[in-house]
Amino acid sequence: MKVQLLPQTKMGKWSIGLIVCFFLAMGIFFVFVWSGEKGGKTFFSNPRLAIPVLIAAATGILSFLIGIISIIKSRDRAIFTFISSLIGLLVTLWVIAEIISAH
Repeated sequence: MKVQLLPQTKMGKWSIGLIVCFFLAMGIFFVFVWSGEKGGKTFFSNPRLAIPVLIAAATGILSFLIGIISIIKSRDRAIFTFISSLIGLLVTLWVIAEIISAH
């Protein structure tokens, strides 16, 4: 078993690309927050804050799913694929916790 830094499979590359999109979407969210945007009573009260968070959540979850499929099915053993899958797992758990817990 040869472990590499970068993935050689298409799905492994997609997993890394999606986790990069996750960080970009979260960066856009924080730029809006730092510029003075405020939330409202509901999640969708301010679309400038809601849309980047939804994109970040979707790309994080997809990165996890595609990374796991790449690791299991394609036997991708790249370090970045494992890291993107781990970050995607944390995002998935965060989204589940946000849905379950009442604020």
